[in-house]
Amino acid sequence: MPTRHNAQKIERAGVDLGDATARPDHCLSYQVIWDFVSISNNLEDMRRSWAKLFGISGSQWLILMAISDLDKGNGVSVGEVSDKIHAVSTFVTTQTKILERLGLITRVTSPVDARVVLMSLSDTAQTKMAELTPRWEALHAYIFSDFDAAALNDVKAKLEMLKRRTKIAMQRVAEDN
Repeated sequence: MPTRHNAQKIERAGVDLGDATARPDHCLSYQVIWDFVSISNNLEDMRRSWAKLFGISGSQWLILMAISDLDKGNGVSVGEVSDKIHAVSTFVTTQTKILERLGLITRVTSPVDARVVLMSLSDTAQTKMAELTPRWEALHAYIFSDFDAAALNDVKAKLEMLKRRTKIAMQRVAEDN
């Protein structure tokens, strides 16, 4: 977190801080970031717990969930999954080969472009996920019980804006290194 002595370095990275240390919401914005860290850790722990039910890693579970979310019936490419989970394609390729060996996904060459591999959940994975759906939906209902559709849309829009800004800020800081 920036302090007065390193604020100049961040400003050189192209981030306009103004006088961030004097703003009354300065501490509040830091608390929001810590809340994001806490939520992220909780979601990571939940992901590992779900993964354990399948006998796979948390990262592999995330890949399964991305395939499930993205696949509209024709399969989904490694690149699409990589973009969804913000991971490099070589990692996704390696992990999906493991998931294929475990019988949880199918991988086929695209009929349109032989360089592209399309992935889908296997029947086994779909059956296991269907068994977990009531628990999954109950958890989602609990987590978001205080949000109506308008509130969720507002949160989603603000999170998308924060995602864009944090990506730009990260790039600017990386350029300064």
